[in-house]
Amino acid sequence: MKSKQSFIYLLAFVLIVIAVSEFIGIQAVKVGSVKISLLPLVFAILITMILGLSIFRKGFMKKIYSEANVAFSSKYLIFIMLPLMARYGADVAPRIEEILKVGWVFIIQEIGNLGTILLGLPIAILLGLRREAIGSTLGLGREGELAYISEKYTLDSDEGRGVLSLYIIGTLFGTLFFSIIAPIMHASGFSIEALAMASGVGSASMMTGSSSALIATAPDMEQTINSYAAASQLLTSFLGTYTMVFLAVPLQRFMYKLLVRGDK
Repeated sequence: MKSKQSFIYLLAFVLIVIAVSEFIGIQAVKVGSVKISLLPLVFAILITMILGLSIFRKGFMKKIYSEANVAFSSKYLIFIMLPLMARYGADVAPRIEEILKVGWVFIIQEIGNLGTILLGLPIAILLGLRREAIGSTLGLGREGELAYISEKYTLDSDEGRGVLSLYIIGTLFGTLFFSIIAPIMHASGFSIEALAMASGVGSASMMTGSSSALIATAPDMEQTINSYAAASQLLTSFLGTYTMVFLAVPLQRFMYKLLVRGDK
């Protein structure tokens, strides 16, 4: 009975946060000559993060942030994402010919997924991480990496703790980061098409934050941005698995042995 009541509180809380975030709307912050658009999604994340702090998690809020609600939210997040996946396909279809003309670029950009290993692994080792670095630098810590690490090492292992930590950090801060960095890169001279393609990193929330920020910057190119971002997201979700298994894993294994000699 208590769990059912706390679940109802959770649903009411979610609706209130959504309403407040939408009421705030898109807020533009000017930093020099760069205009950064803060989206309702960013405000929703910030509100839930702040209210989830231990100092606020008391009484009524403690029921909302109960272990059962947190476990439920993380377990069934995929069902919320499914309608978004369907929209990806709808966004891609109208511009499929244009996308196919530059299809090789979408494939080549998958090599960029190796950047988390080439850049992240040495830094993680330098910071003192060992087996945790394997889970936290295999990729952006999205569903593909989470599934691979959990199957190979289990989530109770050091590798599992590494990928889970990155998954949580990416969910909390990734969307905010992408919402800010996308308009900055556009102001620096990068084309809208390139940035829209770069938005599809395998995370629905990060892609939405990035592409929405770009749309706020160039509203006349909304269809192009949505199409390129959605196509890139679909390819990342599909090809990213093969890139991870056949390229990222062997590269990471080689670099780890090179950087941490004798550690198993």
